[in-house]
Amino acid sequence: MARLTALDTFDVRFPTSRELDGSDAMNPDPDYSAAYVILRTDAETGEDGHGFAFTIGRGNDVQRVAIESLAHLVVGRSVAEVVGDLGGFARALAGDSQLRWLGPEKGVQHMAVGAVINAAWDLAAKLAGKPVWQLVAEMSPEQIVQLIDFRYLTDALTPDEALAILRRAEPGRRERTDRLLEAGYPAYTTSPGWLGYSDDKLARLARQAVADGFGTIKIKVGRDVDEDVRRIKVAREAIGPDIGLAVDANQRWDVGPAVDWISRLASANPAWVEEPTSPDDILGHAEIRRRVAPVRISTGEHGQNRILFKQLLQAGAVDILQIDAARVAGVNENLAILLLAAKFGVPVVPHAGGVGLCELVQHLAMIDYIAISGSIEGRAIEFVDHLHEHFRYPVRVRGGRYLAPREPGFSAEMLPASLQDHTYPTGAAWRDTDSNSTPGVDLSTHPQEKS
Repeated sequence: MARLTALDTFDVRFPTSRELDGSDAMNPDPDYSAAYVILRTDAETGEDGHGFAFTIGRGNDVQRVAIESLAHLVVGRSVAEVVGDLGGFARALAGDSQLRWLGPEKGVQHMAVGAVINAAWDLAAKLAGKPVWQLVAEMSPEQIVQLIDFRYLTDALTPDEALAILRRAEPGRRERTDRLLEAGYPAYTTSPGWLGYSDDKLARLARQAVADGFGTIKIKVGRDVDEDVRRIKVAREAIGPDIGLAVDANQRWDVGPAVDWISRLASANPAWVEEPTSPDDILGHAEIRRRVAPVRISTGEHGQNRILFKQLLQAGAVDILQIDAARVAGVNENLAILLLAAKFGVPVVPHAGGVGLCELVQHLAMIDYIAISGSIEGRAIEFVDHLHEHFRYPVRVRGGRYLAPREPGFSAEMLPASLQDHTYPTGAAWRDTDSNSTPGVDLSTHPQEKS
């Protein structure tokens, strides 16, 4: 009987701050990073599961420790039992009594749980010979409901209601799958809009995004309102009147300043304003939304668990809901959030862009389209065109649309050379650079992943 034999972690960082890629009002110098995990097995097929928690640099130090703290709940388990009951596996990790005290179900520890759960999904999909989106989309409604922890949700979504949503979507699954495989899933891009970019670079990249087929671009705001007004004008002149222009404040404002600032930007008719205030401030988002209507409000990138998403929806705090593949407890909890959004009729526009996030979240959006909401209306997956070359199966975007991955797994597996070169601080990308972070793991002490 094959078993899980190890939970190996790696501190993988990319020096994106050197070119200010990823820069915004709250995170001026991010180094896109992954606290990377490989779930080792002794299966005869040789498959391992890959996952990660996304950070922007030094967060890897604490994130790796949190992931490693889960080893006693993982190592030694039967592979067949884990992949055969991913709902039970997820509940066991998220519900560990001593680790749960650190949260519960929030923060660094919850992200660690998500990294391991996503690695288990990667393993399960590889063993099934299917991409994760297809694996879930082919499950029965009853099987999908069994994956979800409904604790704390039943005042907003019961298992029976979730089952009804899934059953309503079931008849059109085959047709939507064929359409997805033929035409892909809509994307929007943030690549032109990092706050550290010059006006010339913003305009050039915005024009290129339109030429590449994107129907919406997003730019970062929140450092200075006059600067934002100018940059929005630059972007609008570059893309023309018919392309959507979203703005992202990355939690920059209190409620009052958010209302004032958005009012200054409203004349540009933004497609939405993203993260105007603290991600935990449900009532603050509701108040901002009420006072700036009809400007649409979006949040969820930093939503810590399904309960927060439930309350955002109950409070009427958002017009658009984000999900993030590496923030909550993996595929299972994101399925709960997608079902909540379907219950409340709010479109989901996933967050992506950081290293590996596009690769993962495409699967979740495609599951939503095929098996849950049955719709792509008003929906798109964020896309940022960097760091994909480090993955075994990178995203494919053509004509402004994500092409559905065909390879088995969760698209999470990084190339061995990329892991080696970007391990902090020993990898070639970091050698001879100044840093004050904790040294990372030496890959030579671990078995190399398969190419």
